[in-house]
Amino acid sequence: MERLVTVTEAAKMLGTSVRFPRRLISERRIRFVHVGRHVRIPVSALEEFVADGTVEPIEVRWEGGRVVS
Repeated sequence: MERLVTVTEAAKMLGTSVRFPRRLISERRIRFVHVGRHVRIPVSALEEFVADGTVEPIEVRWEGGRVVS
């Protein structure tokens, strides 16, 4: 079974306030599990959320003081 974390632990892992993962859950933007009346978040859901939001850098070339695509 995959490791599940509390909302507080998820916030610490993301480096955010507790309110942020709670909002992700309420907006259904992240997978979560109900364990009785408790909410838990799979670690892989946090990893997927971070991966989906990661923006890769682009290579920029300069010619004559201007950026060339």
